[in-house]
Amino acid sequence: MPSMLIAQITDTHVSAAEPTGPAGADPSRRLLGVVRALNAMEPRPDLVLVTGDLTSDGGDEDYRHLRGVLGQLDMPYYVLPGNHDDRGCIRTAFRQDGYLPESGYLNYVVEGYPLRIVCLDTLHEGHDGGRLCLDRLQWLETTLAEDRTAPTVVAMHHPPFFTGIAPFDREPLQGADAFASIVAANPHVERVVCGHLHRPVETRWHGLTVTVAPSTAFEIALDLREGTDFRIVNGAAPGFQLHLFGRGGLVTHTAHT
Repeated sequence: MPSMLIAQITDTHVSAAEPTGPAGADPSRRLLGVVRALNAMEPRPDLVLVTGDLTSDGGDEDYRHLRGVLGQLDMPYYVLPGNHDDRGCIRTAFRQDGYLPESGYLNYVVEGYPLRIVCLDTLHEGHDGGRLCLDRLQWLETTLAEDRTAPTVVAMHHPPFFTGIAPFDREPLQGADAFASIVAANPHVERVVCGHLHRPVETRWHGLTVTVAPSTAFEIALDLREGTDFRIVNGAAPGFQLHLFGRGGLVTHTAHT
């Protein structure tokens, strides 16, 4: 069986104007450290998924700045929007790469590898939580049905499950139940990979493994008490995940720089 190595980075939160992020460190510098670590890997990842919250403020200058950092990767990369992002600005900054749709939601498919990667836009403008509307769900259902022989990963920003971390659970992903029905009807979906939580999390959800990668920018503390708010872990190293597909199926590793 052909093997494949996917690197996932998420919640990069870069800014062209503000070099210091919430954790007192420069998110762009932290992201660059991850870029260099991925370039130095052996074996090198086949591609990199960047699963949302690309910038802090979603401005054109921020995305141009991000493109300059990601452009130092020695392998192809693919971006998705998160709740801090702007679809129009993403489309402008990354249009020349050829994989983003010219209009509408930023849904697309990465093909030509041992794994088919279905990238799903969960941005709900003006909200921290995500949304899968009827149009996006229908696109997903149609796209998964196009090739039920190909092992598939669905990538998106917002995780569809209850996390136990109160600030995230206050704004859950809208449309998660319908999403569950679609992926459950498509057993060739190997994994759903997400961001948003700023820490590594995984669960078995409706019979499917869902993983969440840590942030390159800053880590949110694990706090399972009700009614709490976010706390940032000072000094936490930038994190990313590696999804290895091969003889053992799909195996996920979490790493830090």
